[in-house]
Amino acid sequence: MIEISLRKELLGSGGTMELAVELRIESGSFVAIAGESGSGKTTLLRILAGLERAEGRIVVDGAPWMEGRRSLPPRKRRIGFVFQDYALFENMTVRENLLFVRPDRALAERLMALCSLEALAERYPATLSGGQQQRVALCRALMGEPKLLLMDEPLSALDPAMRRRLQEDIARLHREFGTTTLMVSHDPAEIYRLADRVLTLEQGRIVGDAAPLESLLETAGSQKFSFRGELLEIVRRDVLHVAVVAIGQQIVEVVLDRREVERLQPGETVLVSTKAFAPVLSPEPSR
Repeated sequence: MIEISLRKELLGSGGTMELAVELRIESGSFVAIAGESGSGKTTLLRILAGLERAEGRIVVDGAPWMEGRRSLPPRKRRIGFVFQDYALFENMTVRENLLFVRPDRALAERLMALCSLEALAERYPATLSGGQQQRVALCRALMGEPKLLLMDEPLSALDPAMRRRLQEDIARLHREFGTTTLMVSHDPAEIYRLADRVLTLEQGRIVGDAAPLESLLETAGSQKFSFRGELLEIVRRDVLHVAVVAIGQQIVEVVLDRREVERLQPGETVLVSTKAFAPVLSPEPSR
């Protein structure tokens, strides 16, 4: 069990705000942290890792990591941290990067096998793709058999196909090791596939705490489906106004009425919803 009760003043997207988190996390769970940029997600991870100071209390399996202003340094916390960048040692091979954390060759070989890295063991990071480097970073984070694995948007720089492959690797490693994991992500599909609990932060506060489906499914009133996107522009076509909206990796067009044209502005985040919708699913045609 991880018990967290902390406060820290920081500069958020809307100005000065207080990060105030009261939280209990079951050992072995996989928790996703969602929310707008500047809501305090990365700061929370950094406080848990001991990379930033805060006031409060962090207790991991009965051991205090932070009490008031007293705090264990990062090296004394059993933490694995996977960043957006890979932070690998460029002068070390894949195997050496893992063994640098802990000289346990059997564990290193096991991790490399789980992530299909055996053939790359003697390669240097500069010769690897981004996805391969992130797999190495993930294995390295687990070499210390951490109590807590922290991941800050680890797959955000990868293309969709590689993201899916790495999500499978992360899920496999979580099943194998059962490490309590907190992951910051903006990707709904990623959160749904990996997490068993979703925390939503807004201006330093937890405003949502639910299972992935409950947290991610956007419905309201009699609406059947609702998708969040960015309004790119509003164009006029003959007598119609059409909104061009980016939803994930797709661009969609939606016909607007006069009232919607008056109240919507390009650059806004919008919800595209429908009340009468009979979806049809089919495999994507081969390219």
